[in-house]
Amino acid sequence: MARALAVLALLLLPLVAGESHAQRQQEPGLEKVLRNALSQGPCFEDKYDDVVWYALMQPRVEQRLKRRPPDLRLGEDISATAQRILRAVHCESRKHPMLRERPQLVLAVIDVESAFDPFAVSYAGAVGLMQVMPFWPTHLGLQRRDLIDIEMNIRMGTSILAHYLERERGDYFRALGRYNGSLGKRTYPDLVLGRLQSRWHR
Repeated sequence: MARALAVLALLLLPLVAGESHAQRQQEPGLEKVLRNALSQGPCFEDKYDDVVWYALMQPRVEQRLKRRPPDLRLGEDISATAQRILRAVHCESRKHPMLRERPQLVLAVIDVESAFDPFAVSYAGAVGLMQVMPFWPTHLGLQRRDLIDIEMNIRMGTSILAHYLERERGDYFRALGRYNGSLGKRTYPDLVLGRLQSRWHR
């Protein structure tokens, strides 16, 4: 039911939802970054690649997922959803030098952006775990409903975050400000980094 409602909401969204959330992702070069990420195909990393990391992170993700009402959860148990999220975050982070040792930063962004709700849709039209804008499927040859796919959303969101970290030479505050469309303001970076320290610090 939740998946059907989310798909319906996506279809009703305008092609470009204005405001800063959309603008932040329309900068030159970002489309090329995303096309490159999509051309690499899905991640098939074995979770036992980093047993300790998974053991530490899985209970934390499960705790966040349990906060969702039952009718807003995926049609699988919480443990399976947590494993999908963690595999995608760990694997996609390892593709980018700026995130290779920082997968927890991606978890903190997901926590702040969507509270781990794959069906989240913001006031600006951003969709899914990492709140990707709905105009991207049009540009990239995807369908809008692809944005509520856990692996696809994390691949795109992680690529965008890595792009900004590279552009800002590892400056978390500026990169997170760009990701949120609030460059120069501390509110969003402070929120993500605070969440990183309090919930996701290894």
